[in-house]
Amino acid sequence: MAKISAGIATSHVPAIGAAIDNKKTTEAYWQPVFEGYEYVKQWVKEQKPDVVVLVYNDHASAFDANFVPTFAIATGAEFKPADEGWGPRPVPNVKGHPALASHIAHSVIQDDFDLTVVNTIDVDHGLTVPLSLVFGEPENWPCKVIPIAVNVVLYPVPSGNRCYQLGKAIRKAVESFDEDLNVQIWGTGGMSHQLQGPRAGLINKEFDNTFLDKIVDDADELAKLEHIKYVEQAGSEGIELVMWLVMRGALNKNVELKKRFYHVPASNTAVGHLVLENVEEEG
Repeated sequence: MAKISAGIATSHVPAIGAAIDNKKTTEAYWQPVFEGYEYVKQWVKEQKPDVVVLVYNDHASAFDANFVPTFAIATGAEFKPADEGWGPRPVPNVKGHPALASHIAHSVIQDDFDLTVVNTIDVDHGLTVPLSLVFGEPENWPCKVIPIAVNVVLYPVPSGNRCYQLGKAIRKAVESFDEDLNVQIWGTGGMSHQLQGPRAGLINKEFDNTFLDKIVDDADELAKLEHIKYVEQAGSEGIELVMWLVMRGALNKNVELKKRFYHVPASNTAVGHLVLENVEEEG
C-alpha cells in the first residue's frame, strides 16, 4: 500500500528561481537562503520518494479570473514549466502519476471535497521553485509529482481548517492506493509578505515564527485561525500559508521536526522551510 512518510513546507518565491537559473546562489545576498536548504537536499536523497503530492497556488498561469477553482488536482502524465512573461524556467518537465492522482481525485471527491480535475496544465514558479530548492538542478526530476492547486489569489479563498481537512482526505486516499509507494506531501507558499498597497513589503517575523512552532506541535489549533488574521498579520499574500496546512493535515498527529529554517528577506518575502517525518502511531 502507498504511504505518506514525510512532509516538506517551503516558500516558493519567484526570485529564488531566478537566482538559481541565473547562477546567483553564491552571491552574498542569496547565499544564506540556499544554505538553509542544504539539509533537505541530502535528506531527500536518503528518503527517495516515489511521488510528491505538491500543494501550491497558480499565479494566473493555468487559471485566471475567468476560472479559478478552489482546489484542483492535475492528473496528467507530464506538465511543462509555464511561461510567466519572461519565458519558461529552464527546468525539466514535471512527470505526473496519473493512476495515483486519479485515485486521489476519486477518493477525495467521495469524501465530499469538490476537487476540480484537470489533465493538461502548465506549472509555474509555485511548483517548480520548491522542486529546485529540494532537488537542485537535475537533468530530470527524480520522482513523480502530483500538482494540487489551491486558490489563495481570488476571493473567496478556502479556510485554513478546510485545507487541513483536505490534507486528511488526501492521506486517506493515498493509504487506500494498492501499490507500494513512498509518498511525500509538500505545502508551499508564504511566509509573510505583501506585494501591493500601503503595506507593500510587510514582513512579520513574530507571526511567521509562531506559525512555524504551531504547525509542528499544535496544528489542530492553528487550523482554526481565521483567514482574515493571515491577511492582517502576514500580509495579503500571507494567506498562502493555508497550503502548509494541507501538508500538515496529511501527516500523523505526532511528527519529528528534522529541519527548521527562517530567513528574511528574499526579495520582499520571508522565507520559511520545514522538514517533518511521521512518527509511527501505536496500534
